[in-house]
Amino acid sequence: MEETSAKQTLHLVMGGRVTDPRSIEFQDPESIHVVGVFSDYDTAVEAWRGNAQRTVDDAEMKYVIVPVHKLLTPDA
Repeated sequence: MEETSAKQTLHLVMGGRVTDPRSIEFQDPESIHVVGVFSDYDTAVEAWRGNAQRTVDDAEMKYVIVPVHKLLTPDA
């Protein structure tokens, strides 16, 4: 009998002021707001949505979800 374990997925939610609303180039990377790291995509989306909606009137503020697990194991 084989044991299968689900691979851990990590998602970073972060945001800040961008140079252009159509890009994800942050004006001041040192001041990026790190919301947190989440172990599943749905929870990351909830955190992203809450922060993005809070800053919806500011076109230069952008929050993103970064799939950290893909950066840690790019060959997987």
